[in-house]
Amino acid sequence: MVLDLMHISTTRHFDRAYAKAPTDIQRAFLKQAGFLLADLQHPSLRAKKYDAVRWQARVTRDWRFYFRIEGGTYLLLDMMRHPK
Repeated sequence: MVLDLMHISTTRHFDRAYAKAPTDIQRAFLKQAGFLLADLQHPSLRAKKYDAVRWQARVTRDWRFYFRIEGGTYLLLDMMRHPK
């Protein structure tokens, strides 16, 4: 049996956004990142295509993170308050 294991990589922009986020949001993101690695379709993520190349997923009700899928890697691009 062959398992396709996904990995996470971050951009400098994402790292800065994560560092600026409140501690509770950082903790929530780490939990969501675990769900992302386990199952892109995990209900807690509500992951969806954001545009032609980017995906959006939920950190909390008010925060989102954005990523691209590049082969076996989720490349994390940004994390911010939801614009609505």
